[in-house]
Amino acid sequence: MNCIIIDDEETARMIIQQLCSQVDELNVIEDFPNAIQAIKFLNKEEVDLIFLDIHMPDFTGFDFIDTLKNPPKIILTTSDKNFALEAFEYDCIVDYLVKPITLPRFLKAIQKAESATTVATTETATETATEPSSNTSSSEENELYINIDRRLIKINIPTINLIEAKGDYVLIKTEKQNYTVHSTLKKVEEKLPTDLFLKVHRSYIINIKKIIDIEDNSVLIAKDVIPVSRSNRPELMKRLNML
Repeated sequence: MNCIIIDDEETARMIIQQLCSQVDELNVIEDFPNAIQAIKFLNKEEVDLIFLDIHMPDFTGFDFIDTLKNPPKIILTTSDKNFALEAFEYDCIVDYLVKPITLPRFLKAIQKAESATTVATTETATETATEPSSNTSSSEENELYINIDRRLIKINIPTINLIEAKGDYVLIKTEKQNYTVHSTLKKVEEKLPTDLFLKVHRSYIINIKKIIDIEDNSVLIAKDVIPVSRSNRPELMKRLNML
């Protein structure tokens, strides 16, 4: 992959150059101390990958991306962890490296770039998601972020009907849309408010406000009939506002 490096710090550019030299697939064509010079270069040349610093004088990394009509794959390099959510709004950004960058973490980012290039030529759009990380959770109590196709999708938590475990994935069903996420039921449960959600079965968590009907050992939510285990039924009944 032909690549360029954009960073206002010379030492940072040298470090990335050194890391790139340890990967046979990478060919560093140029490095630039600012985005303006890089834009002039890209008006004449094409590259497969850009290593891009976020914080640069006058012209940030995001400003730079916004100027590109068809941006290549981009790996952000920064000492600031606070822009991860914003980064995932860009389809072209394949990874977010926080300085100082280690070789193992760098190699992992290159693998993502290579996979993204392959996927872009063979894959149609899907709703398969990756596991939420520490950067995919909103600080707002009623919001949950999940990573889908390298984009962060915000879910309004009260709109979730239920969560179902499916092997290595969980299916999150909301009022309007369903999402498949690579995670565990336990990890998702930790992100949900306990006053609204209850695990009623080893494979199901439900929004108790969405219950339409209860019959024997099952509840009806929307069009889904969810089993309730005998051990969880007493807690469910305790949580209901019953006459």
